[in-house]
Amino acid sequence: MNLAVVTGGCGLIGQHICSGLLKKGFAVIAVDREPGIYNEGKLNYSFVQADPTDKDAYAEIFENNEVAVLIHAACTVDNDIGPIVTEKEVNEAKQCDKFMYRYAMGENVKKIVLLSTDQVYEFPKTREPIREDHELKPVTNYANMKLASEKALVAEYQHHKEVMCCIVRYSPVYTKNYTENLMAKITDPKDGSNFVAGKGQYGFQFCCVHNLVDFILCFAKNADDMSYAGVYNVSDKLLTTAADIIAFMRENHRLGAVLQKSSGGAFSKLKGIFGGSKDEKTNYRYLDLSKLENNNMLDGTKAAKLCSPRWDIHNTK
Repeated sequence: MNLAVVTGGCGLIGQHICSGLLKKGFAVIAVDREPGIYNEGKLNYSFVQADPTDKDAYAEIFENNEVAVLIHAACTVDNDIGPIVTEKEVNEAKQCDKFMYRYAMGENVKKIVLLSTDQVYEFPKTREPIREDHELKPVTNYANMKLASEKALVAEYQHHKEVMCCIVRYSPVYTKNYTENLMAKITDPKDGSNFVAGKGQYGFQFCCVHNLVDFILCFAKNADDMSYAGVYNVSDKLLTTAADIIAFMRENHRLGAVLQKSSGGAFSKLKGIFGGSKDEKTNYRYLDLSKLENNNMLDGTKAAKLCSPRWDIHNTK
């Protein structure tokens, strides 16, 4: 039985990854700051309590176990970081990355999956899909942190080219009950009211947690040669409109009044209410209306060859 180590394994994303791996026949060691109950008591599941910077705990895991797969989900927003990414969290991630990849590759781990973010990309000025080889220009603290993690993985890989490394750049996640990222796109940051511009037929790129997990499971179990190594964009197949979010929230959750604001001038009248915040570059969920004029999407063609996205806001669980 292959053994997988999942860092951040008790967070929103990590717990679903662990559950999926168990169902696919893996033994799983979840590592996190605090234990979680989602997978507690399941056969072939164990938990190690450790901070991301606890070098000794991780060294012991890799030295005392024959680990086949490392899935690095620690230091990931919506897993164990809030919407405002602080300098302290950025520094913790850097410390973690310094030893994590070295320990894993030094102990002959066969596959490493790093959870990154689509925020690392420079936002294009055209409607072309954002592909894996698109220019990188991170803006937020989180994007800078994850790009640094990518670079640390690539640097260590140069000394261990037999390890199959996968970087997953994915969009903000949601589930039926986890809606913070959805709500951020229809919330005025000035007064906290819910709003929609025009009829809400403008879109955002999201990633249902289950699409992300499906891809990771397929890579962990089915990627069988080095041609599968590399960077993958993972997201829902289509954009999620503001109108979709409102309908979803009304059907599944409480949603108060939603104001309708004019979208004249291609959102130019609305841009001002979202600019100038000193937290903007540290806030994972901030709403940048300037991006709506292009409605850019991640190009998930490469990922879909391994695992097609089958979840969206209409059928998420």
